[in-house]
Parts: sequence; structure tokens; C-alpha cells
Amino acid sequence: MDWKLELIAVPVSDVDRAKAFYTEKIGFNADQDHQVTPELRFVQLTPPGSACSISIGTGITDAAPGSARGLQVVVSDVAVARAQLVARGLDVGEVQVFPWGSFIFFEDPDSNRWAVQQLPERP
Repeated sequence: MDWKLELIAVPVSDVDRAKAFYTEKIGFNADQDHQVTPELRFVQLTPPGSACSISIGTGITDAAPGSARGLQVVVSDVAVARAQLVARGLDVGEVQVFPWGSFIFFEDPDSNRWAVQQLPERP
């Protein structure tokens, strides 16, 4: 049986600001945005080509905004990804190279921390 991770809740303080950040600065697709009840707004955003999405909104999680650490996406070329993010006005660090891959790091407006990894070439 396959077990597929498909949705991760990311705690944010301002849903509209976070949605704009993830769609306009990062380039995620806005899949859904529903005000289910007065207490529950569900927004689903997906990185291009990903089978896993993030959810933001109200009533989604009781975690503190900005407390998500270790969120990571994988790309085929981290330098190209960095150039795209910088062109969209994102403050992103320089490429860092480790034995386990090349990375860039950034934070969303609430300080949730993200890594973008290019896997190392395999022998």
C-alpha cells in the first residue's frame, strides 16, 4: 500500500497576505479558497509539479503563525529557482552547497522557514 503525503498545514497570521506571498512571490498554484464556516477558511496552494500541497487559512491549525520549520521543496536546478524567486522580489539567500545537495533558504511573511534543494548528482 502506498502512503502519500499530500497536505501540510502552514500556520499564518494573515491569510490574504500569505496567499499573495505564496502565489505571487513563490509561484504556487492557488487550488482552493473556501470560507467553509465563519470560523473555517481553507486555502490550498501547490508548488508547480508537486503532489503535495500546503493549506493555510483560519481554523486549520492551532500552531502559532511562523512556527513551521523544515518545509522543503526539491527542484532540478537551485540556481534557476533562486533567480526566479529573486526576480519576483523575494529576499533569498545565496546557494549553499552540502554533500547532500545544494540549497537556498527563505522565510514567508510570518517567518515559516523553507528550504529549496537540488539533489546531488548520483554516481
